[in-house]
Amino acid sequence: MLDKKKVIPLITQALSEDIGQGDVTTRLVVPSRAKVKAEIRVKQKAVICGMDVVKWVFAQVDSSIRFTALVADGAKVRSNKKVALLKGPARAILVAERTALNFLGYLSGISTLTSCFAQKVGSGKVKIVDTRKTLPGLRYLAKYAVRTGGGFNHRMGLYDQILIKDNHLKITGRKLGISCLIKKIKNEKPKNMKLEIEVKNLKEFREALEVGPDIIMLDNMKLKDIRKMIKFNQGSRRPLIEVSGNVSLKNVGQIAKAGPDMISIGSLTHSVQSIDVSLNISNSRLK
Repeated sequence: MLDKKKVIPLITQALSEDIGQGDVTTRLVVPSRAKVKAEIRVKQKAVICGMDVVKWVFAQVDSSIRFTALVADGAKVRSNKKVALLKGPARAILVAERTALNFLGYLSGISTLTSCFAQKVGSGKVKIVDTRKTLPGLRYLAKYAVRTGGGFNHRMGLYDQILIKDNHLKITGRKLGISCLIKKIKNEKPKNMKLEIEVKNLKEFREALEVGPDIIMLDNMKLKDIRKMIKFNQGSRRPLIEVSGNVSLKNVGQIAKAGPDMISIGSLTHSVQSIDVSLNISNSRLK
């Protein structure tokens, strides 16, 4: 479920960006008393995400617009599927149109791509997870779209999980030593906060394994090395293994078979292609 209080400011900003001082074209062309019926169609196969956001966009512009969703978030739809109906003031519907469709297309693009990855790994223990590679300001919605598509969320930001990455190690970690660094952080970190470390090779992996972080990330590694480290990681108190870097729809199935706990994929949110959606006026009248 989306928290409306978090989404409305995003909608307000997006509408302000598009409308500015007003929709000049609509004001000059469309009579103020015109009423219309309209429909939103998805023009390609997709996993729908963002129907509530679309409804809230139209309501922000004019609360008298009647919006009817024909599908729910998470629905898999065919090409040219009608997903929503609208009825109300023509000017208001046209003013809100592009902002609403931008949200719907972008979020459905994320959920659709995530669904493709999730299908490739099947229903086993391996989770498809997102990253922080999101468009500025839209992380909350992007991560919701990942969940809608059958994926899982990694940390939301820098504040809710410790993740020691390569640049951290370049500054202090390799001088101190990975084992000593993890021990130090374990003693100082907030209670119940997860600790993850990124490793580049078997030597770093073994060093991290000695002191037991919650998660070890295998970053940009060859499949043979991933298999080797996962096989090495045995025992009842083993850390979770995350694989990251250069993951695609072509290789994600093979990576999943190696047995990691999660596969993180930046492309779910940082370079996703929006789904093509359109709004069409089906009926109009002057009141």
